[in-house]
Amino acid sequence: IDISGGLKEALNNGISKQVTKLTATDGFYRNEAVKILLPDELKKVDSSLRKIGLGSLADEGIKALNRAAEDAVKEATPIFVDAVVNMSFYDAKTILMGGENSATLYLQNSTSTALYGKFNPVIKNSFAKVGADKVWANIINKYNLIPFVQKVNPDLTDYVTNQAMAGVFKMIAVEEKNIRTNLNARTSTLLQQVFAMQDKK
Repeated sequence: IDISGGLKEALNNGISKQVTKLTATDGFYRNEAVKILLPDELKKVDSSLRKIGLGSLADEGIKALNRAAEDAVKEATPIFVDAVVNMSFYDAKTILMGGENSATLYLQNSTSTALYGKFNPVIKNSFAKVGADKVWANIINKYNLIPFVQKVNPDLTDYVTNQAMAGVFKMIAVEEKNIRTNLNARTSTLLQQVFAMQDKK
């Protein structure tokens, strides 16, 4: 039995069934499991803006980060599919018999560095496309004008790249768990054969 092929099919199902949900409007923003919140160094920016009556601008900033992620994941889905296709499982049986998200973790550990390099420019492009760069330039400028604050200049592209990738892996893991625990989710003969081995452990 092609265990490696079965694991790849499970991961691909995660991309086609779960990751595509992230690409819809509000796919990140309204999904509490993956919603991108502000990094620590921007929490003070957020609270300072709210204190001076700019709460709606602060809200717009969070929404803009999530919009950029939604747009980027749409563009980058082929990158994740490619990563799965090119994966080599060194010990597919160990992964099959592992925890509920073992294959997803293996994908994450073996591809994250390469994926980051490909995904980061897509995020950068999406920032401009959805206007998040202008929103955040405005926010940072307004904040840096407040007297006595320590000026900030965060790398939001890096932050959103990492957060969006974490969201993608989280959603792939949802489908992996589904295939491991729900017989009806095994929609091909290969999935049925491979994951029947796991059921027996």
